[in-house]
Amino acid sequence: MRIVIAGGSGFLGSALVDSLRADGHVVTVLTRKVTESHHAAWDPYGSITGWAHVMEDADAVINLTGAPIDRRWTAAHKRDMWNSRVRSTRTLVSAMKSVRRIPPVLLNGSAVGIYGPHGDEPLTEESRPGSGFLAGLGEAWEKEALAAGPEARVVLLRTAVVLAPNHGALPKMALPFRFFAGGPIGAGTQYLSWIHRDDWVAMVRWALLNAISGPLNVTSPNPVTNAEFASTLGKALHRPALVPAPAFAVRLALGEMADAILTGQRVFPDKAHQLGFDFAYPTLEAALGAIYPS
Repeated sequence: MRIVIAGGSGFLGSALVDSLRADGHVVTVLTRKVTESHHAAWDPYGSITGWAHVMEDADAVINLTGAPIDRRWTAAHKRDMWNSRVRSTRTLVSAMKSVRRIPPVLLNGSAVGIYGPHGDEPLTEESRPGSGFLAGLGEAWEKEALAAGPEARVVLLRTAVVLAPNHGALPKMALPFRFFAGGPIGAGTQYLSWIHRDDWVAMVRWALLNAISGPLNVTSPNPVTNAEFASTLGKALHRPALVPAPAFAVRLALGEMADAILTGQRVFPDKAHQLGFDFAYPTLEAALGAIYPS
C-alpha cells in the first residue's frame, strides 16, 4: 500500500511507520522538518499548493498530528493543542480532496478524553462526547476528519494512555517510583484507560486493512483505577506504592490539566472485541511485565 502519515515522526507515528515499512508498504511522512528520504514537507496551517500532490495514488492517509497535552495548559498551549489537531486536520482533508482520486481511507487521531469525566461508568464507542476542554477538542477534531467522507472510509482512533518504556507518559509516571516516592494520585479511584504501544500499532494496522469506520476505542480491555495502576507499576519496578499525591498538590502543580488526571475514563474497546482483534497485552500486569522484565 501507499500510505501518507502526518505526525509520523512522533512517539506513536514513528513506531507505526517502522512497522509498515518493515512489511514493504510505501510510506510518506508529512513533516515540517524533512530529515529522511521518505519525508515530505507540508504546511499544516497554510496553503496546500506545494505538497498536496503527495496524496495522488495514496491508498490511505493516517493523521496523528497534535501538540502534547502532558504539560501545563496555558492559554497559548491550549491554542497549540487546538490548532495542531483541528486546523491541521482541516488542511489535510483539503489536500485529500484536491487530488483526482481522494485516498479511500483516513485513519484520524482522537483520544478517550472525548468522553469527558464519567466516574466508573463503562464507556464504549456508542457513548456520547462529554464535557470539558479535552472533550470539546476531541469532538472538533473528529468533525474535521469526518469531512473526508463519504468518499473516504474514516476511522476515529480514540486512543488511551499508551505505554512504552522510554517515551510517552509511562517514564514520567514511573519516575517517582524509582525514588521510592510513588503512589496513587488524588483519591486513586479514578479510572485509567491504557494500551501497550505494540497493541496500539497492531490495532491501527488492523483498522487500516479491515472494513472498520467511525469511532474506534484504541485501548486495552482492562482499564484500572489509578490506585490499581500505581500498585501494579510499583510491583513491576520492585518499589512500594505508598506515597499518594494529594489532589490539591496536583492541581497546584498542573493547573487545569490536573482535571484530566484526577477524573479519567473507564473505556472499553467494544468494537475491536466484537470484530475479533487479538490483544498481545490485555492486562496491565502483562504490559508492564513486558516493558519492565524482571
